[in-house]
Amino acid sequence: MKLYRITILLTAVLFSTACSNWIYRIDVPQGNFLDERDVKKLRINMTKEQVIYVLGHPVVEDSFDNDTWYYVYDMKRGMEKRGKDFQKQLILNFDGNSLVSVEGDFEMSEDFNTPLDE
Repeated sequence: MKLYRITILLTAVLFSTACSNWIYRIDVPQGNFLDERDVKKLRINMTKEQVIYVLGHPVVEDSFDNDTWYYVYDMKRGMEKRGKDFQKQLILNFDGNSLVSVEGDFEMSEDFNTPLDE
């Protein structure tokens, strides 16, 4: 009788783990989703207000340096068949109220070094 219960329990455990790929899991995006077209609108010497208008508020502003902004987007996939997890970053450096450099996973436009005034 005891062996019968253990056999049923082990069978139930094996069947439940075999069906784990049938369970739907959602993707979990976090942070700022940045479109490549919006990033290409950035120009040197843009003000902080202009950058916020184009990209939105940053996820993180460096607490020790108010002139460094971090835009981070993190995607955790719920299921492997929809792709791999990934993260994209964009780091903006300002001098006072003026954008001076951009680093990260995005390509800048050829016009980045041309200020909006010109």
